Amino acid sequence: MSTREERGLAIAAICKLNKTSNGWMVPSQSGTKRNYRVDPESQTCSCPDHMEAGHKCKHIFAVEFTIKREIGADGTVTETRTLTVAERRTYQQDWPAYNAAQSVEKDRFQVLLHDLCQGIPEPIRTCRGRKPHSAKDSVFASVFKVYSTFSSRRFSSDLREAHERGFLSKLIPGMKVVTFFENPVFTPILTQLVVTSAAPLQAVETEFAVDSSGFSSSKFERWYDHKYGVTRQKYVWVKAHIACGVKTNVITAVRILDKDAADGPQFKPLVKATAENFRVDEVSGDNAYCSRKNYELVEECGGTGFIAFKSGATGGVGGLFAKMLHYFRFRQEEFLAHYNKRSNVESTFSAVKRKFGDAVRSKTDVAMVNEVLCKFLAHNLCCLIQEQHELGIEPVFWPPESSSVAQLRAV
Repeated sequence: MSTREERGLAIAAICKLNKTSNGWMVPSQSGTKRNYRVDPESQTCSCPDHMEAGHKCKHIFAVEFTIKREIGADGTVTETRTLTVAERRTYQQDWPAYNAAQSVEKDRFQVLLHDLCQGIPEPIRTCRGRKPHSAKDSVFASVFKVYSTFSSRRFSSDLREAHERGFLSKLIPGMKVVTFFENPVFTPILTQLVVTSAAPLQAVETEFAVDSSGFSSSKFERWYDHKYGVTRQKYVWVKAHIACGVKTNVITAVRILDKDAADGPQFKPLVKATAENFRVDEVSGDNAYCSRKNYELVEECGGTGFIAFKSGATGGVGGLFAKMLHYFRFRQEEFLAHYNKRSNVESTFSAVKRKFGDAVRSKTDVAMVNEVLCKFLAHNLCCLIQEQHELGIEPVFWPPESSSVAQLRAV
């Protein structure tokens, strides 16, 4: 392919070419707002490269590539752009390993959760009075309660059993666990524990997906509908942004902000947090995360972004964004084979909600956030148990001089 052909291919990928009754209008690449008129049938163009030097210019090649892309198999020309969806593949489940993991999950869950909680530092007491339950016991009880899906009263028997097995330093009443969720001190600790619990799978996961989802509650908020002049009410819900591995569906980073927080700005902190513990080869996401900065961020982390482009994207910003848009338009099947891994993050949300509930029982804002974080942490431990039987991975949360321990103690 000649240099003019390559430039024409790039123009067809990132620029909008308009077809008129007098030919095709191709925008100039010199930075001006001038358009050149191209007649593909007579192979003529109004640009200096063709008019003065007589070459078949890049604008003619761009029109030819555009026409070729729009001609159907029957020879008719259409302005409708079709999107090719990659063939769906299914993978056989390792049923013996799955059966073994499910058979011992509850027992193994408590062992892993107890080991994970050993790195939690005890907060400094600033007041007198009765000594509260330790942070280790509080977090253990909170996550274990979410895992059990029992009410506080019914969960009391599980707490007694955990105390007898040595996972709790002292017996905790079931109703007391509700107050643990309402403690804002545990929010950053739980967030860091989600990251730490995913670290043992860093040898397996190199490709990740990003998305957000909501968890409803039993709490309502009232608002006035000016259009209809009535007072309405709707559920208060918790919006969670996560990054997860596409192989094991383990959650590698999480952010829970305001329920109306936009998705795009959360891409950077999620990918950065993931890159601290994992090698990042690919990151996929829907068009809510489509921006030049997000594509460049993935490249800075050593990987390639496969983020869906919005319908009006032109690639005018240039750089990596234009390159990936070119890649998407002319090699769609290959691009979509990578992008479709994004569906794993939806599977992750589905697994969390199906197993631990798609709603929270807590009433206060802090408690609702902590309860969702406990769901994610419980999900990660279940993923570890599954991979322990399927891949033989032995989770180690607190190796000597671990950076995760230092981060958690800093919290």
